[in-house]
Amino acid sequence: MIEKYKQWLIRDNLASKTVESYTWTLSDFFKRYRGRISKNILLKYKVYLIENFKPQTVNLRLQGLNRYLEFVKREELKLKFLKVPQKNFLENVISNSDYIFLKNSLKKDGLENWFFVVWYLAATGARVSELIQLKIEHVKDGHFDIYTKGGKIRRLYIPQKLQEATLDWIYRKGRESGYLFLNKYQEQISPRGISQQLKSFAKKYNLNPKVVYPHSFRHLYAKNFLGKFKDIALLADLMGHESIETTRIYLRRTASEQRSIVDKVITW
Repeated sequence: MIEKYKQWLIRDNLASKTVESYTWTLSDFFKRYRGRISKNILLKYKVYLIENFKPQTVNLRLQGLNRYLEFVKREELKLKFLKVPQKNFLENVISNSDYIFLKNSLKKDGLENWFFVVWYLAATGARVSELIQLKIEHVKDGHFDIYTKGGKIRRLYIPQKLQEATLDWIYRKGRESGYLFLNKYQEQISPRGISQQLKSFAKKYNLNPKVVYPHSFRHLYAKNFLGKFKDIALLADLMGHESIETTRIYLRRTASEQRSIVDKVITW
């Protein structure tokens, strides 16, 4: 049953890490309760999760179980998620100045591949799992259509300036097709490979490693977008958020921005 559930998730175009997380949850649940399913047993498992994991992790596990209940057509047994209090500020988001410094440093050192990785993360709002799927054919089109949960399509746009610079780069390298970002073996790069390399660059260029990671640039994309075009509904669509409430966090300032404003404004 677990394998059938896994294949169902894959057909629903979920990310590989999500599929792995959901199937692990189901396997753990089955081991504890010998495959039995009832409202009482599900609630017992929820209590176990609450006692042993952080709220975000609990909700991730519950989502995996709820998707399984959809799979076996037992939606009436679905469990409610925990309410996770949101902070009133963003944490660990790279600043525009550090982003520009990193990008320029990579270009100056001849690391064009990584120069474009960073540029794409910040200028498209792509998740790293989406970025590695980007192909030269998509660059030529100027966009990349991503099939999301429920068969929906999200279009990831490549800004014209970035598109033109990329085409010039790949033509100079004599490339016409295939994945845009490759590793040293000329194979599709992995999310882990990108994350590790970014940490290495943070150390190399004396940047705070806490803000130099793939999702940090997605946060930067969202903050900059709202700073120039205050349409939160459009941003939610561009980022692939199912709920506009998820996007509202980008209306908030980072902790360092709050600190700077307080120091500047409060002089009494």
